[in-house]
Amino acid sequence: MALYVHKYGGTSMGSTERIRNVAKRVAKWARAGHQVVVVPSAMSGETNRLLGLAKELAPARANDAYHRELDMLAATGEQASSALLAIALQSEGQPAVSYTGWQVPIRTDDSYTKARIESIDDQRVRADLDAGKVVIITGFQGIDAGGNITTLGRGGSDTSAVAVAAAMKADECLIYTDVDGVYTTDPRVVPQAKRLKTVSFEEMLEMASLGSKVLQIRSVEFAGKYKVPMRVLSSFTPWDIDLNEEATSGTLITFEEDEKMEQAVVSGIAFNRGEAKISVLGVPDTPGVAYRILGPVADANIEVDVIIQNLSKDGRTDFSFTVNHSDYDRALDLLREKVVPSLGAQEVVGDAEICKVSIVGIGMRSHVGVASKMFRVLSEEGINIQMISTSEIKTSVVIDEKYLELAVRALHKAFGLDQAAA
Repeated sequence: MALYVHKYGGTSMGSTERIRNVAKRVAKWARAGHQVVVVPSAMSGETNRLLGLAKELAPARANDAYHRELDMLAATGEQASSALLAIALQSEGQPAVSYTGWQVPIRTDDSYTKARIESIDDQRVRADLDAGKVVIITGFQGIDAGGNITTLGRGGSDTSAVAVAAAMKADECLIYTDVDGVYTTDPRVVPQAKRLKTVSFEEMLEMASLGSKVLQIRSVEFAGKYKVPMRVLSSFTPWDIDLNEEATSGTLITFEEDEKMEQAVVSGIAFNRGEAKISVLGVPDTPGVAYRILGPVADANIEVDVIIQNLSKDGRTDFSFTVNHSDYDRALDLLREKVVPSLGAQEVVGDAEICKVSIVGIGMRSHVGVASKMFRVLSEEGINIQMISTSEIKTSVVIDEKYLELAVRALHKAFGLDQAAA
């Protein structure tokens, strides 16, 4: 008997019919003698609907009181889907019980809408599993030290699932999605994209951080920290597929690198449309200026990605960085109202029509000229590079958003990914 954590996304839970199919699939695993914990997302579109209602009543406000209520509201989506799944399982003759994050409890910090998990008490869950029940835990949410409901940010159900798997030392965490694994890039952009049978944890971490929508980056970070085996697979295969076949399908995220993985110089092309660029122009080129710009941004819980500082000219320089689209207006207002006046900078300008395209691969460690090949391919397509960021196994560029699909297709072909083995 093994312990598995199943995570089902919003599309998988998108209707009562799909919830019934999820229940049949979960019951199959339980009847095979396994203990199963399920972490579902809200039904597809439900979180957006709820937050849309809040927006109708009042515009977004940058204060804790407002964000606390957003978390209270958004958390109800997962509560509904969890209860519905428990009912569906019970109708299949499989004992099941659902819990909210605060009932487990899943303890978090108090960063509303972007909370981080601090601990999980699994005593109650283990007791139910030992009693033969399937346990369903709401994804995306927890409770802070003050007893307030918190949410983990978009995609937070992935993080919830991996954190539960880590806390309970599960044999594997299965992430069921509307795709059948991790691909060399998004098949909607490049129809020739191939499914990867295995991908290293490091590559998956880079892909998630660079815009791949298959897994939330924090879930991959959790998996890496606690060595949680993860598998990405489809929830749309027939529920009665052979259990052994299902258990080896999709893409396995592994912590062991082999020679075959290193033969592929580039394993995938990731991209992110959801970034915007901000430039603080005419900044005095003095020690500590980067902190004086980015310190207040960090204090506002705004994540910064690519950073560039130009060469000094006449004692002044330009400082540019990228942020998430959702934080763009807030970051601009913060810089214009508080940072620019105190720095004596000339102005702050922004560009919300940019994107980031990245090549990722463990093989880049042992091959030279990979980045230059990327730059050459983009140059031949007439695509101008605005910013560059690199690590040991990835190279990212910021370009105009209108060139995103052209860039991804050209790079995918240039690095031979349309020939990758499935």
